[in-house]
Amino acid sequence: MNASGERKMASASGSESVLASLGRGGIALTRETGAMGIFLLRGISHMFRSTSQISKVLRQVRVIGAESLFLIVLIGLFTGMVLGLQGYYTLTTFGSVGFLGSAVSLSLIRELGPVLTAIMIAGRAGSAMAAEIGVMRINDQIDALEVMDINPMAYLVSPRLTAGLVSFPLLTSIFCVVGILGGYATGVLMLGVSGGVYFSRVESSVRLEDVTGCLAKSLVFALVVVAVCCYKGYFAHMRRDGMGAEAVGNATTSAVVLSCILLLTADYALTSLLL
Repeated sequence: MNASGERKMASASGSESVLASLGRGGIALTRETGAMGIFLLRGISHMFRSTSQISKVLRQVRVIGAESLFLIVLIGLFTGMVLGLQGYYTLTTFGSVGFLGSAVSLSLIRELGPVLTAIMIAGRAGSAMAAEIGVMRINDQIDALEVMDINPMAYLVSPRLTAGLVSFPLLTSIFCVVGILGGYATGVLMLGVSGGVYFSRVESSVRLEDVTGCLAKSLVFALVVVAVCCYKGYFAHMRRDGMGAEAVGNATTSAVVLSCILLLTADYALTSLLL
């Protein structure tokens, strides 16, 4: 066989190798997505079966919600201040500085509020969820729950889902309100925009559909973050990239990264539906 034929065979073999790798990756992604969806449905199915979960839900509301409050307020304040600063100089170029309140409020309520709140909670509370459940799995505590006839999904996952559905909308609302006040601080107190005009534009531009869309996004993001983080911790013992403490660390990192990717993907899909 001549050199030209050998090169063609090598090229064809390389193409088949790439296609095979893409196929394996696609199959693995589909399998992982399906498993995660089933995991979420199992967690939801146990949410309202027993009133004994109330104490566990309240504890998780404290962990996810109350303990994230300072971070959300801080990030919301500076996000609003940056939006006010950037919006002021952008609108000044077009002679429309009176619309600063509209620009800040709509940017926060429609997009930045739900997304940034969810990402912050994923980084703070989501990583803790994945690590805690992962350690319980590695130390055989989840197996011990099954031996004691305690359903691990009802004990570990469902209370976190319920707490996420309660905490995410509340924290998102706080983020948006604090962000609007941050825009007021920059635009009105620092740069001299009329305070009456600022809040008048906020009132006239924000519609009920914007608020309901914001809250709907926060509910979906709650399910995404809690499901992904709990799933990664729950199956930390099945990871191929490490064992023991290393598996827990990798599961935690994977949970946060995947949560952020899915949050942005879900945000695009929801925005397309709500517009």
